[in-house]
Amino acid sequence: MSTYRRRAAVAPVALSLLVAVATAVVSGRAAADPGEPATGPLPVPFDLGAVFPSGLFPELSPPGANDWTCKPSAAHPEPVILVNSTATSQSIAWQAGSPFLKDNGYCVFTFNYGNPAWLPGEIPLQSLGDIRVSARELGDEVDRVLTATGAGKVDLVGHSQGGGIMPLYYINVLGGNAKVDKMIGISPSNHGTSVSDMVFLRSFIPPVGWWIYNALGIVAPGLDQQAIDDPLDQEVYGRGDTRPGVTYTTIVTKYDEIVTPYDQQYLDGPDVTNITLQNGCPADESDHIATLYSRRAWHYVLNALDPATATPVPCIHEGAFFPGVH
Repeated sequence: MSTYRRRAAVAPVALSLLVAVATAVVSGRAAADPGEPATGPLPVPFDLGAVFPSGLFPELSPPGANDWTCKPSAAHPEPVILVNSTATSQSIAWQAGSPFLKDNGYCVFTFNYGNPAWLPGEIPLQSLGDIRVSARELGDEVDRVLTATGAGKVDLVGHSQGGGIMPLYYINVLGGNAKVDKMIGISPSNHGTSVSDMVFLRSFIPPVGWWIYNALGIVAPGLDQQAIDDPLDQEVYGRGDTRPGVTYTTIVTKYDEIVTPYDQQYLDGPDVTNITLQNGCPADESDHIATLYSRRAWHYVLNALDPATATPVPCIHEGAFFPGVH
């Protein structure tokens, strides 16, 4: 693996870290939209500011999640497991997605994975450990949910690592396709990332910057493993992107500054739908982080979970978390 790619793969954590630190001052998506399909009683804050202060406590389930008495309905027979992105947690990632899906009649489950082995207990920034180990943790969570709900399969909805290479390792390598009906990735880290030139950690003065990259890769292997030419990429996708029995959806923004080039995120194979948020809607300026709390992205998720009741996704303005990156 090239030194450049390995070092560059560490950079996504720099942007993800800001979610936990800066979202207290980020707002602007709370207004209701007439096309909003949510119907239940839980508030759905399409606003990154919603992660504060709950995001500081990774063990806290987001609203609507982890009701272990929930039994899937005939209309929605598969429970949904939400799989968070690198350097986030269930609390940071799903303050909108969890209540949104619960309001729409789904049994929703979240969990934390990839807590670095050298750290005691859970920390606010999860999903940094070895992706192979994290995929086995996902498998354990799938088994717990199936046992509790009595369902035959689950649907997986994830963001970044949690919508891409990690659950795809579970499906493609560990045989998880036997237990997964739908795999829906929002800004998924499929096929690795080169990381765009705007990532500011590259501006550190050598050799300090490179030392930091290498050190982060050692203590948080889940970063390196998302590089575009890491051996894990071949292990996951080398025999094809998909496996029988699973329906796949990717929801991608062309303004992604973390999983780059953005078209790396698309999957190829049967039963695949690749959606680009800007197709037919230039007003959508979502970047990688903003898609977590994008009203339009979650409308597409809802349609992918139940295509028989899909409704048109309105074209509305969605702002970027990092204005001016595109």
